[in-house]
Amino acid sequence: MTQNKSAILTAIIVDDEALARQGLAMRLQDFDAVEVLRECQNGSEARQAIVELEPDLVFLDIQMPGMTGFELIGAIQGDVMPMIVFVTAYDKFAVEAFDVHAVDYLLKPVEEERLGHAIQQALSRKESQSAQTDKQKLLDLAVNLTGKSAAAIGELLESGEQLVDHADRLAIKDGSSVTFVPVRDIDWIDAAGDYMCVHASGATHIMRTTMKDLEAKLDPSIFQRVHRSTIVNLERVEKVSSHINGEFYLTLSCGSSLKMSRSYKDKVKHFF
Repeated sequence: MTQNKSAILTAIIVDDEALARQGLAMRLQDFDAVEVLRECQNGSEARQAIVELEPDLVFLDIQMPGMTGFELIGAIQGDVMPMIVFVTAYDKFAVEAFDVHAVDYLLKPVEEERLGHAIQQALSRKESQSAQTDKQKLLDLAVNLTGKSAAAIGELLESGEQLVDHADRLAIKDGSSVTFVPVRDIDWIDAAGDYMCVHASGATHIMRTTMKDLEAKLDPSIFQRVHRSTIVNLERVEKVSSHINGEFYLTLSCGSSLKMSRSYKDKVKHFF
């Protein structure tokens, strides 16, 4: 099988079944274009691995205990969002839709020809699309297929009311009802296209607004931008770790680990 050895994809495998992880890892050894960096047995491990390793590609099971594949997508910081290949034993989801929004959708047991096709798709995608766009498409798809998910994905909602400066809560409209999210409960916020993912009390609420507008409404003594697409609640930061490339990682009390760019270091200089 001919592979493009000049275009290497780094990848992680996420599956709660050990045999499934091992089997896929063995199959991927036949593809020179893919380097598997780590195998993860649940969504929490995968989230940490994605932050730490920033892989190009994730082979992701959908139905896992604790955190589903869709919930993992909703919890990943936009700027480190990798490409996704879904690997699942279930075909009840719209396969054709996944072919449009994700790199590919593979059914277990994975056929070598289909795996090769997925890898080639990922190589092409790496050259032509941004991870930020991918995340928005995947969030759209997750909501369409799974419906309402207060635990992680939330819903693609439009803001129903204007926010005041230093608002004490965000109003998110859902049809004829409005959900109020206390600002004090927000851990961090990241951008996904035209939407903002507000992570609060273990849930992800998605609202249509801009990073600039939302940032202007939050108290700057508590909420600061630490990346071009990430705002963090400074009171939630428990640990700051330096990275070899000069960037930093913030560990929050909720367990999330976020990348902080060097250009935003001065905004949180009291940590150093």
